[in-house]
Amino acid sequence: MENYNYLDVPGRIFDIQRYSIHDGPGIRTIVFLKGCVLRCKWCCNPESQEYAIQKMVVAGEEKIIGEDTTAGKVLETVERDRTYYRRSGGGMTLSGGESLCQPEFAKALLYGAKQLGITTAMESMGCAKYEVIESILPYLDDYLLDIKHMNPEKHKAFTGRANDLMLENAKKIADSGMTRLSIRVPVVPTFNDSPDEIKAIAEFAAKLKGVYKLHLLPYHRLGQDKYEGLGREYQMKHIVPPTNETMQELLAIAKRASGLDCQIGG
Repeated sequence: MENYNYLDVPGRIFDIQRYSIHDGPGIRTIVFLKGCVLRCKWCCNPESQEYAIQKMVVAGEEKIIGEDTTAGKVLETVERDRTYYRRSGGGMTLSGGESLCQPEFAKALLYGAKQLGITTAMESMGCAKYEVIESILPYLDDYLLDIKHMNPEKHKAFTGRANDLMLENAKKIADSGMTRLSIRVPVVPTFNDSPDEIKAIAEFAAKLKGVYKLHLLPYHRLGQDKYEGLGREYQMKHIVPPTNETMQELLAIAKRASGLDCQIGG
């Protein structure tokens, strides 16, 4: 885009995590953007949900969560580890929250990374107008798309929104052929951990064009203390993470139902 002044595009983040081996191939720098349209009961980053800058008690001390910055400043941090990206096939991943809640900032970061020769990925629910998603696809190498459930009512009960738009966007993203698409399923007991529920998601994923991988991500409670730090109740405190045996059984179901390359984690 000629004369695109992406370096000065403003945005709000709450963390940058370097040397990660998750959320995309190779060694990655993950940029966590503030703001989300969902309120998933199990969310491990509740500090990401509000766009507003917040205060959270961490290890007994009050901490400011949220920082106003620019795409240029973030990319300065991302570029520091170019050598690791080159050696491992890694790059920059946008996460959150939901990156699409800050579409211009997300676009500037992805565009800027590509200008620097750094590969890009985005972990997202796809909960935005498709026109917004379409505008960033030319600068996105890997789309890590969350699909949490096929039933709109149950999806709404656990996340605050139905899933119609997200499933429609999944089809459009796949049909575009503009990015490598992976499907990620957070496996959450009482929500979507039955064989039939995982089978339904896997069958949907199999119908999408060119899906690269299907990831089953076991529920964990690592973010539970953050809710207390924000003065909020953690609604999933009585839920026990799935056992390895359960995850292996669900993995086998997903493989049979989809025929895709499936894995636990990632």
